[in-house]
Amino acid sequence: MRCEREGNILGEDAWIMHGIDWYDPYRVRTTEQLVARIDEIGFLPLFRNSVPGFSVEEMTFAPDWWTGNELIDPWEWRRILAEDGRVAYGKFFDKKAGFISLQWLPDFANWRRDGYDFDSLWEDELASWRQKKIMDCFLEKDEWYSFELRRRAGFGKGGEKNFEGVLTDLMMRTYVTVRDFRCRQNKQGAPYGWHVAVYATPESIFGYDAVSACYKEKPQASKEKVYARVQEKYPWASHDQIRAILK
Repeated sequence: MRCEREGNILGEDAWIMHGIDWYDPYRVRTTEQLVARIDEIGFLPLFRNSVPGFSVEEMTFAPDWWTGNELIDPWEWRRILAEDGRVAYGKFFDKKAGFISLQWLPDFANWRRDGYDFDSLWEDELASWRQKKIMDCFLEKDEWYSFELRRRAGFGKGGEKNFEGVLTDLMMRTYVTVRDFRCRQNKQGAPYGWHVAVYATPESIFGYDAVSACYKEKPQASKEKVYARVQEKYPWASHDQIRAILK
């Protein structure tokens, strides 16, 4: 949950969302409008960040968040869009969540991977052993519940440490993304409990050719395109503000 803490009149902490006015014509009202906005900009962080206006939070009505109503709740929309497959969802922006359109995903992959598929990254000793243990799981099957992936990759009690941190690094480098949020199933196959993140590689969702479409370009060229896109859409943002969210 990415909100600011502000003291209220009682001296207690209160979570403050920075949304947009209900009547503002720029307000995103539906999942379809959110997909259209992501496609228009190219990529979009979920929560408020260093670039003013560059987030789903600042395009939606604050009281709609965490209502559990799929029709209006942007927190539910992230689950719907991850499953939908029209955009990529994961921790892509300063280790925080957001969306990337399929048009811009190849540039992010080319830049963030620095031209390396993961196997080449490992062969050149540029990946950690813990990263490899997670990525090897996707050779067994395409998608994993987060708790399954943690266990299968050998993290947890008596095993490897910092599963969330290693997984976030892999998402920042676009080797892993969120495929869906699903409930666990009991022995009878009935769902129960909260929705749990399901992880996959972008290639298994969108196809290798789509993800690697910019590999012929220099990674620096893709990086410059991404930075220029933010500058084009948010001309008031400084280079340092853009760098802070894209680093």
